[in-house]
Amino acid sequence: MAEALKTIPAETDINLLVGYNKADDAGVYRINEHQALVQTVDFFPPIVDDPYSFGQVAAANALSDIYAMGATPMTALNIIAFPPKMNPEIFRQVLLGGADKIHEAGAVTVGGHSIKDDELKYGLACTGIIEIEKIISNDKAQPGDRLFLTKPLGTGIISTAVKRNMVSEKDAEALVRLMMQLNKTGSELMVKHKAHAATDITGYGILGHAHEIASASDVTIEITFDNLPLIPGVLKYAKAGTLTGGADANREYLEDKVKINAALSKPQMDVLYDAQTSGGLLIALPDSAVDAFLTDTQSAGLTVSEIGRVTKKAEVSIIVND
Repeated sequence: MAEALKTIPAETDINLLVGYNKADDAGVYRINEHQALVQTVDFFPPIVDDPYSFGQVAAANALSDIYAMGATPMTALNIIAFPPKMNPEIFRQVLLGGADKIHEAGAVTVGGHSIKDDELKYGLACTGIIEIEKIISNDKAQPGDRLFLTKPLGTGIISTAVKRNMVSEKDAEALVRLMMQLNKTGSELMVKHKAHAATDITGYGILGHAHEIASASDVTIEITFDNLPLIPGVLKYAKAGTLTGGADANREYLEDKVKINAALSKPQMDVLYDAQTSGGLLIALPDSAVDAFLTDTQSAGLTVSEIGRVTKKAEVSIIVND
């Protein structure tokens, strides 16, 4: 994808405040002196069996790009592909799950588009709104910033284990609840405390999305592996080989961009490259804002983990320490 985009002429509209040139989470377009629209789209095949749950997970994942920019979701359009012989009740449950998650976000469903396909796919095109001065992009991280993550890692590995019937019903339900969780609270608090940069952790994994911040901001990010929050059992499943295809692609792409200083096992390395679904926010905060941010996250019942820091640019984008 990165290679293909290199051949596409960059947009030059003066109202386009954030485009695709820095691999940010959503596009931002100024609509007046003070406000901008934030737009994104995301959809994928089912990663859970229950269609209603799938609808909620896919919607939360798509809405996450709006939250990663610090914006408030306003509207959503359904995007769905379905096999012609699929039970209409499955179709309905997927859309119902998406609608309920959209309403939880305080947004409204305004329509959508469907096509026939061999495999069910679902997601959203979302629009949010933000005050221009409050936009949080991925290109303003500064040396000295401290890094926080709002959800544990391992959804790709655990989801694969679920598909292979290796996970207990209790653990599978916990995974789905995690992926359904909106990034609304984390977004509101990072805006309140003036985060320098942010992104959400999805298909490129923790290292891939951290690299996007580092590359766009012209800095290096240092991550302390022992501080990374992990879904319980994820290393066990990684050791059993329940890995995603996306992880291999992430590892290959990041080969010359990451330096591992830690003595990590293969399962631990697998977690670093694991493709996430509806992951948490990775937030770069100035040191002066950290205490107040942590006080507010605790009051809001949001668990966050400090996982590293931003430093001056080094030879690689990402350094992983013990």
